[in-house]
Amino acid sequence: MGDATSGPIRLLFNPQLRVEFRGATVTSDTGLLLPRELDERLGLDVLIERYLTDPRTGHNRQFSVSDLFRQSIYSRLAGYEDTNDAERLAEDPTFRMLASRERRETSVALTSTLHWFETDVLTKERNYQGLARLNTELVQRAATGSGRVTLDIDSSESPVHGAQEQSAYNGHFESVCYHPLFVFNPEGDCLAAKLRPGNVHSADGWDEVLLPIIDRYRARAQTVVVRADAAFALPALYEALERRGVRYAIRLPANDVLERRIEDLLTRPRGRPSHAPLVRYRSFEYQGASWSRPRRVIAKVEHHLGELFPRVGFIVTTLTGTNRAVVRFYNQRGTTEQWIKEGKEATHWTLLSCHRFRANEVRLLLGVIAYNVGNLLRRLALPLAIQSWSLTSLQQRLFKTGGRLIRHARYFILQLAESQLTQRLFAQIIRRIERLVWHPT
Repeated sequence: MGDATSGPIRLLFNPQLRVEFRGATVTSDTGLLLPRELDERLGLDVLIERYLTDPRTGHNRQFSVSDLFRQSIYSRLAGYEDTNDAERLAEDPTFRMLASRERRETSVALTSTLHWFETDVLTKERNYQGLARLNTELVQRAATGSGRVTLDIDSSESPVHGAQEQSAYNGHFESVCYHPLFVFNPEGDCLAAKLRPGNVHSADGWDEVLLPIIDRYRARAQTVVVRADAAFALPALYEALERRGVRYAIRLPANDVLERRIEDLLTRPRGRPSHAPLVRYRSFEYQGASWSRPRRVIAKVEHHLGELFPRVGFIVTTLTGTNRAVVRFYNQRGTTEQWIKEGKEATHWTLLSCHRFRANEVRLLLGVIAYNVGNLLRRLALPLAIQSWSLTSLQQRLFKTGGRLIRHARYFILQLAESQLTQRLFAQIIRRIERLVWHPT
């Protein structure tokens, strides 16, 4: 890349038009300046220094760990799928401006360096654990300090298209895949992610992921509530939560015993059915064969017009609210699937093409951190009118804003194309970021 030394190119169909190639001054990702300003406000540099170590010795370090880490995160946040894109982004004005002072004058890392960083440096056990801790503390710095925290745990599919280590066929997804596990809060922040072999049960390893998060919140005297689907209806999970004083609402698979308890609700009342669904609830004590004690179960039965059989669902819970309130609270966990879908589409966190399992674990965590940076920008700094935009919309409407870099003797000017990201909106977001207050931990 670089400014062309020859003159502009003329086109026959429009003699007034001159085409010049100045790739080193033109960029399409100027909107990334906004999340970069946010990460500066949240002290990401301190977290990188605290949790990531550089295995290199001596003074011949062209690219710092901080620059390499940000390049990995922001290339994902911009929607670039893998390190191959670094070849053309190395001299991109936006990515140079996102980096440290030394890189602004030259270029950021090429594919070979970035690949080495992700698959060698970050795969070291200390750095891999550090990535998880960095993500946890980054989200915690933006926490609201509420006395109650709701955690949603769910699994997902990460299809693979090669012979990646520990990938396997999963009958539920009908694909060869990995089977990652995620924990979210209601604001959409991904608190933890764990990559697992493709053929494990949906709840496999739940304790390694969920319990450390619960213990951290309990140490800060916060009340925790857990929601999960029927795959996590496990006596061991109930008992672990109850020992910690954690309340929960977990969907329970139907069985003959449960259905006999609501047998009278399964028959539609006589009379002409209404167009609106007929919804009825019942709460009762139930003890499964493998349970150590009885627990509260709430049944919801819905009769819909034109449907022969009712829709039936069961929830096991330690919550004390009304049947309707508990069911409504549980149903809100459906947003977890939305967050996972956004992570897949926006930061490609399930695009795991490395052969080694540990390298794919790192790529998943990098995608999660990139997603969290975008989500934190959305919920902390965006005006209310656009807070509902998906991360994909943010990429297309804000981050993908064209610009031209002008270099002066002592400073740079980045001229942005005023489209969706107007000067007024840019300034408004910056002011919101400046007002943010966080307390280092």
